[in-house]
Amino acid sequence: MSIALTDDPIAETGHAAQAENPRVATAIRYLVEHYAEQPPLETVAAVAGLHPHHFQRVFKRWAGISPKRFAQHLTVEHAKELLGENESVLGAALDVGLSGPGRLHDLFVACEAATPGDYKARGRDLEIRYGRHDTPFGPVVIGLTQRGICWLGFAEGDPAAAVAEDWPAARLVPDAAATGMVAARLFGIDPAADPGLPLLLHGTNFQIKVWQALLSIAPGQVASYEDVARSIGRPTAVRAVARAVAGNPIAFLIPCHRVIRKTGALHNYRWGADRKRALLAWEAGRREAASA
Repeated sequence: MSIALTDDPIAETGHAAQAENPRVATAIRYLVEHYAEQPPLETVAAVAGLHPHHFQRVFKRWAGISPKRFAQHLTVEHAKELLGENESVLGAALDVGLSGPGRLHDLFVACEAATPGDYKARGRDLEIRYGRHDTPFGPVVIGLTQRGICWLGFAEGDPAAAVAEDWPAARLVPDAAATGMVAARLFGIDPAADPGLPLLLHGTNFQIKVWQALLSIAPGQVASYEDVARSIGRPTAVRAVARAVAGNPIAFLIPCHRVIRKTGALHNYRWGADRKRALLAWEAGRREAASA
């Protein structure tokens, strides 16, 4: 299965969005640290280095809501509300295989599991193109194969080393042009509807079953670890589910950030609790804007 990565119209808008990414990222970091204070627009705009009116437009175009409303979505109480309104987020039966698409924003994700041989080989004879890109949530590293996206994570260090953690035997080839188009589609101001983001997963049968279950949690919603365990028919395997969620190699597209404790606490996210909080607030804001 190949990935169409050329002549993508979102790439053009993505370049424009990337120019604002560092400023939006700075604003997000500040809001995550100070959301309890509900800082005024002028303060957050100054932190981002933009005029308040311009900052308001940029942020709302990206998040769908105002910075003030975004800060409100960052609270634990908001997470508790989401849990309460989505008691049966994972109530629907899940497909047995990995051929079915899961909806994310306006994007469709199709999963393909690596064969047992692929899993054992850990990427031997596999070429992975990789690159690191700025996003409003910090630098993201993406790994691509001819069969799909095999790695996506928020990483500050060497991008090749990040991908090699999960695919140590693969041949790694830097290709920021290809991965940049994917980053623009995922984290740009206006992600486009496009049914073209296949994933290549390698893990145990249990891990893959958990990761597939995560695709059933809609954007702007959350589920508890207990919800996920029940959805895969293993209600007593909550700790094993938590380990599988923590080991997810494809951030954001497989939305492990949407799994939280029953108390509403946000913790144990592979790429940091603050980033998890920001991702949830962004999705909640876009959902709110769409429903409005």
